[in-house]
Amino acid sequence: MPSAELVQELDQEIVGLDQLEIPRRERRPWTGRVWDAAWPKLAAVLLVLLGWQLVVWSGWKPTYVLPPPSEVLGTLFDEVGTVSFWKAVGITMRRAAIGFAAAVVVGTVVGLAVAQSSILRRAAGSLITGLQSMPSIVWFPFAILLFQISEAAIFFVVVLGAAPAVANGLISGIDHIEPILLRAGKMLGAKGPTAWRHVVLPAALPGYLAGLKQGWAFAWRSLMAGELLVIIAAQPSIGVRLTFARELADAARLQAMMIVVLVIGIIIDGLFFGTIERTVRRNRGLLLP
Repeated sequence: MPSAELVQELDQEIVGLDQLEIPRRERRPWTGRVWDAAWPKLAAVLLVLLGWQLVVWSGWKPTYVLPPPSEVLGTLFDEVGTVSFWKAVGITMRRAAIGFAAAVVVGTVVGLAVAQSSILRRAAGSLITGLQSMPSIVWFPFAILLFQISEAAIFFVVVLGAAPAVANGLISGIDHIEPILLRAGKMLGAKGPTAWRHVVLPAALPGYLAGLKQGWAFAWRSLMAGELLVIIAAQPSIGVRLTFARELADAARLQAMMIVVLVIGIIIDGLFFGTIERTVRRNRGLLLP
């Protein structure tokens, strides 16, 4: 039987051999990493602004219909400095958070049920995909008929828009689990709820995250459509400000609000979902630390 010193020496050698398989990359200063991540985005923004300005200079549309970037950005900066703007952002984000959270719960429950039951899969699998493909605007007449002009109508459509994508993402993630993982878990004694907790759900996580990202996109689009159609008194959301800008023919303010909608969507996707996705990939050895 080998001595403790020999075992420790062998362990050290194995650790050294394992390090040979890890790609080496020098740790750069944080300023360099931030610049590497930021400059492609800044370049894309500059190209868009340049193209926008060229279209304005071409005279394709009068400036009261298509104002130049400088006018729109000036209006945007003025908006950001007002209390009413941040109140509108708060109302919209509250609706988005509540609606998306409910959609995640509903989509997860439905996805788990369909993934575990072949009967439910045959009965509801294509229905979930059909609901996902329906434009959210189609649901609003029915939602208004059910709930009148109210928060409930917007909430109803947001959940219907996002939940099918979450469910499909979870179902797809479970369907693409490698059988060897399930067999290994079974050999180690993982059965029933234990197998789902420690084997199935962790293995399905990438597909589930993809469904969450897609669900957020559907929820955000549904919410914007709802705020344009369902205007509630004393609830001056971003959609309401968009509607008022259109009715007043204020093209600069209209486009400023469109930029706000775009930026919020990008921030949520990049900071929230992007961070989660990078963390999962790093923990699975698919991304260098």
